[in-house]
Amino acid sequence: MAEENYLRWLVGNTATTWWNDSGDPDEIRESLTHGATGVTTNPVLSYRALVSRAQEWSPTIGGLIHTYTGEERAEALIKLVVTGAAQLLEPVYQSTGGKQGYVCGQVNPKRAGDREGMLAMARRYHAWAPNIAVKLPATAAGLDVMEECAAEGITVTMTVSFTVPQALAIGERFEKGRARAEKAGITPGRCFAVIMIGRLDDYLREVAQDMQANVSEADIRQAGLAATKRAYQIYKERDYQAVLLIAALRGTYHTTELAGAEVIMSITPGNQQQLFASGVPREQRIDKPIAPDVIARLQTIPEFVRAYEPDGMAPSEFVSYGVTQRTLSQFTEVGWSMLESFKLG
Repeated sequence: MAEENYLRWLVGNTATTWWNDSGDPDEIRESLTHGATGVTTNPVLSYRALVSRAQEWSPTIGGLIHTYTGEERAEALIKLVVTGAAQLLEPVYQSTGGKQGYVCGQVNPKRAGDREGMLAMARRYHAWAPNIAVKLPATAAGLDVMEECAAEGITVTMTVSFTVPQALAIGERFEKGRARAEKAGITPGRCFAVIMIGRLDDYLREVAQDMQANVSEADIRQAGLAATKRAYQIYKERDYQAVLLIAALRGTYHTTELAGAEVIMSITPGNQQQLFASGVPREQRIDKPIAPDVIARLQTIPEFVRAYEPDGMAPSEFVSYGVTQRTLSQFTEVGWSMLESFKLG
């Protein structure tokens, strides 16, 4: 008898669930057969899905390109990808009573500090389908918008988030939004709090090299895990209702070392295939701590301290954190801007 693939084992034997990290319809359908219960997209993934499906979607895309320009064009194209995915996930949304089955739709990353602009976009995205999770950046402005969305019953995913202080700020602000909704007799939206675990590792690797820190590659590969495990422990202690969504995985170890946590893992099709291989450890490891000597070495890097300590940054500093700027730039330049100028042929 063939060994059950790891992702099926994960959802059948632990509290961990997972979402497909891709906007391609075929990849979404395939992920559902292995137990995925949601979909994460961003402007880059939406652009890639459109390019790969240009012939299939060309009549619709052509009409949108003819009708819209600039930001409106990008939003219309995002809507095409996201609502298509939402239809595929609707059975999961219905069968779980709205706990799962969400598809992320990200607002314009150029507006990371624009409260009014992001809130207006969030309201429009929310109207597309009941299982849209509006993706907002974990900046000071994004946190303000998220609280308002929660109060209005809009489900959100807080992205461009890499650190313990960001995760905790999301948890706190969501509680405030939930309380406002309940006081007004509104069912609050849900909140998925992203930690882009691998992007933190990538950033700290460069910082460590530049400052010639006495850390190894093995240490760096545990930095994001250390931040995630600390955030998760505090979430459990404080009983936050937001759910951690772990994204930007860089290998099977990011999944296996968090197995058992009540979190959502956002897994690309490529990483899914790696997890299907035999020999992937099948045990719950969320309670396995990062070794103290590893933490001590990582703490010689000031940027790790800012990411790891609960008070390492104030919300006003989130937007200027190095990896925040890098990620917003990527989402803009090879995602949103490409959608604004999208052409067929």
